[in-house]
Amino acid sequence: MAHPTTIDENAPVAADRTIRIAAPLERVWRLHTGIGSWPGWQPAITQARLDGPIAPGTTFHWVTAGLSIDSTIYAVDAPHRILWGGPAHGITGVHEWTFTEDGDGVVVRTRESWAGAPVDADRDNLAAALDDSLSSWLDALKKAAQ
Repeated sequence: MAHPTTIDENAPVAADRTIRIAAPLERVWRLHTGIGSWPGWQPAITQARLDGPIAPGTTFHWVTAGLSIDSTIYAVDAPHRILWGGPAHGITGVHEWTFTEDGDGVVVRTRESWAGAPVDADRDNLAAALDDSLSSWLDALKKAAQ
């Protein structure tokens, strides 16, 4: 099965958030792709384990907000872009991150789409939850990198 190449633009729920971080690109990328270290700087993530290199096809397992999630890396263009996703609890999520140098810092943009029966049943609440989770993730990344 072919991996997605971007988020699902037609998904019932999608979020798009951007933040500027005053830190070198390499530091931000290393923090973000150091999946096993996520619990150290992200309050919502209690466990995280990467099963191989940061490369397409590698899986990782993580627990956030009490939900256990298995994700697959779909695409990597280090240190500028990573795309991952997979099914979790009836929701198919696809999550894209881009990192663009901006003077003495980095602009980090994250976009994520969710589709599936749970999303169809509770679209507004899940859209708000997704948007909040992306904002929290970006804030935590900024705090850890700066």
